[in-house]
Formats: sequence, structure tokens, C-alpha cells
Amino acid sequence: MDRAQKEQLVEELGQIFESSGVVVVAHYEGMTVAQMQDLRTRMREEGGAVRVAKNKLAKIALEGKPCASIADYLTGMTVLTYSEDPVAAAKVADKYAKDNEKFVILGGAMGDTALDPAGVKAVAAMPSREELIASIVASIGAPASNIAGAIGAPASNIAGILTTLEEREAA
Repeated sequence: MDRAQKEQLVEELGQIFESSGVVVVAHYEGMTVAQMQDLRTRMREEGGAVRVAKNKLAKIALEGKPCASIADYLTGMTVLTYSEDPVAAAKVADKYAKDNEKFVILGGAMGDTALDPAGVKAVAAMPSREELIASIVASIGAPASNIAGAIGAPASNIAGILTTLEEREAA
């Protein structure tokens, strides 16, 4: 890899570190190519990505970035998983670590906040952006449906009373 390629890689990594909602660092020593492809596929399905880069270049790219705290985790065979959604990459990485003992989460960063392995698990347990939006929409819509039900209730009660009166007169 020549100097120009290294500079381009550092620039790409810098953009990843700036724009990502969460970055998770993990060891992947002993994983097969098929297992790595599986991880990449799972991450892509959730809107994230996986990147293997030289630790030295990643440390250079981290300088001055919000998630510079993860530089300490960049030792050995490391892989970066990241996503714009602040939860997606952590969810996929945590689930994958449970399925594959060769994938070991070292830590990560969420903006300026450094995450240890327990922090990554805590972020993974949080609802995703889409889940939060759905719950907010549901809670906004609930009062409207309650009002509609309350407005319609007297009419159905009157109808029930009239039906009962008709049945009594018929008998």
C-alpha cells in the first residue's frame, strides 16, 4: 500500500468516525471468511458496515475526532463495526458476539462517550431509532382512538337499550 492509498484510507476512516452514531471495536482472530461475510451481511441489513483497517492508520484517523477514546482498543486483529443509527451496530455486534466466541467486543464509542464492553451491551439493549419512532407514534395516536371510542360509546349504548326495549315489547 503506497502513501497515497494510506492517506485516502485515513481520510475515509476519519469520515466514518465523524459521521457514525456508534463505533464498536472487536477482535476477530480465528474467524473464517464465511463468518466475516455473515457479519458484514447482518450489519448491512441493519444499515451498518464493517471495516478492517490497520490499527496505526485508524489511530491517525481518530486524532481530533469525537470518538478518539477508542484508540486504546486498537491493538491486535481488530475490526470496526459502525452505523449512523446510534444503536444498530451495537445490536448486531452484541448479537454476533453471542453466536461466535471468536468475535470479542473490546469497546466502542457513541459520539464523545467511550463505551466498554458492558457499555456496548447497554447500547445494544436500547430500542432502535425506528422502534422509538413507532412507540412515539403509537402513544400520540392512543388518545385520539380513546376519544373516538368515547364519542361512539353513547350511540352504541342507545342502540343496545333500544334493542332491549324492542325485545321486551315483542315478548
